[in-house]
Amino acid sequence: MYENQKWIEEARELALSGNTTELREQLRELDPVDIAQLIEELPRRAKAAVFRMLGKEQAAQVFTYLEGEDVQLIASMAGDGELAEMMEFLPVDDAVDLLEEMPAGVVKRILRNTSRATRETINKFLNYPEDSAGSIMTAEFVELKAGMTVGEAIARVRQRCEERDNLDVCYIIGSRRELMGSVSMKRLLLARDDQLIDELMEEDPVFAETGEDRETTALLLARYDLTALPVVDGEKRLVGVVTVDDAVDVLSEEATKDLEQMAAMLPSETPYLKTGVFSLAKNRILWLLVLMLSAMITGAILTRYEAAFAAMPLLVSFIPMITDTGGNAGSQSSTMVIRGMGLGEIEARDGLKVLWKEARVSLVVGCALAFVNFLRLLITNPGNPMVAATVSIALLFTVVLAKTIGGVLPILAKACKADPAVMAAPLITTVVDACALVVYFSIAQVLLGL
Repeated sequence: MYENQKWIEEARELALSGNTTELREQLRELDPVDIAQLIEELPRRAKAAVFRMLGKEQAAQVFTYLEGEDVQLIASMAGDGELAEMMEFLPVDDAVDLLEEMPAGVVKRILRNTSRATRETINKFLNYPEDSAGSIMTAEFVELKAGMTVGEAIARVRQRCEERDNLDVCYIIGSRRELMGSVSMKRLLLARDDQLIDELMEEDPVFAETGEDRETTALLLARYDLTALPVVDGEKRLVGVVTVDDAVDVLSEEATKDLEQMAAMLPSETPYLKTGVFSLAKNRILWLLVLMLSAMITGAILTRYEAAFAAMPLLVSFIPMITDTGGNAGSQSSTMVIRGMGLGEIEARDGLKVLWKEARVSLVVGCALAFVNFLRLLITNPGNPMVAATVSIALLFTVVLAKTIGGVLPILAKACKADPAVMAAPLITTVVDACALVVYFSIAQVLLGL
């Protein structure tokens, strides 16, 4: 990793100094992702110059790793023929991802100059919903017809290998292109040439449908430890495959989105350092406004019980401890449940199971915290055992309430077709704070006669 960074720095110095001869040699040694990083770090005037030094295939690979403004800059400076050639070199799913980020005018230029077959395939992929399996699948796979011999199958693989990257597994289709099974290249190579591939194939392979959620599709790859997952249409005809690299990208994007929402921010599609100050502020301010206004509920509750803490001011000093503990307890539960839902371990139908488990966990945790807190208050506030009991009992009920709310709210969000990550730490903390204060002062009124 360090060596690659060193080469990138050397190439950057060569680009800035205008030493094109040595730079061309250096670029041949760099990985496409490293060249993309180099281009991103260069001044605007040098970006296109470096890109033009790349060979056609290398340029196409680098193009897939560029982001946002750099994609549009290179596309605007390249000729129609250059753009079309790059699209021909790219896997269809990568080409579609790039086109979705480009202005409509550039997309028209590219499609106008690509081959008819490529254009039809790209248009078909562009019509799939953005978050579907169809939008991330690729047409770069090898299909074999049922009834072929191993010798015929290997001959077809050899014929298609130059235009296909995914050769670990071949998919066997019927006369109507319906998916029948799969066979690994290892089994093909070890079998006799006259043996039928029908005898070698694994029937009923795991697959996704084109309209299936892309995150669910990526999790299928992870669950069954696959390098590629076939994608079929409504009639179970094989139309593409989702590869493991695309699945990793999807899970990374979804994890980033969830983390941003759990931190009370609107998701951003551009890197942090490339996002403007006002864009960052816009993504954060909406949720902060919602949370600020909702926090007024807490103020209203304190006002309602003003007489209680006026009669015994000591009660006020325990409010931060109770609300903070409740917020932390709720955040623990919501984080665990959201993670479980993200990994497919928890479904909306598991709401009662989660509620029962969190109720038991909260009782154990709450009793432990309440006991320790009771002993602490007897030591620090001798002569006030009822105050210690009031605070400790309120703490127990707050923890039980917080963990129950934290565990159930994400599931309710999922059941309502909302993103569970929205029901994360900031929102749950606000809800728990309000509930904790009501519980605390209600118990104080009963036990202390306020």
